[in-house]
Amino acid sequence: MWFIFALLSAVFAALTSILAKIGIEGINSNLATAIRTIVVLVMAWAIVFITGSYGQIANISKKSWIFLTLSGIATGLSWLCYYKALQIGEASKVVPVDKFSVVITIVLAFLILQETPNVKTILGGIFITIGTFIMIL
Repeated sequence: MWFIFALLSAVFAALTSILAKIGIEGINSNLATAIRTIVVLVMAWAIVFITGSYGQIANISKKSWIFLTLSGIATGLSWLCYYKALQIGEASKVVPVDKFSVVITIVLAFLILQETPNVKTILGGIFITIGTFIMIL
């Protein structure tokens, strides 16, 4: 089931890039990011209320609050940088560099989360790195 959600995430991320590139024309990239963020915020809270998971808020630990907040800051900075890059660059070059985050995530998962590296993951990361740099040249 995780694969289906991951694949849907990739499809929606691809649509996000194309729709954003079209929509950002003539608009300040920070303003565009703020508009996108409002839409995401409304959608996320709507899903929380529709599914009834808002009752779990009181059970969130301090550690979770801290790391979710840090994650939110990282997301915001990522989106601001992404929209600026998308505004001034070609989507076909900006998106592969943005998706290089896959390789950075793999390395951080090994270092911080202590996940065990394996040959397939390392080779995949190497191929993604090579592919990213071939696409932007």
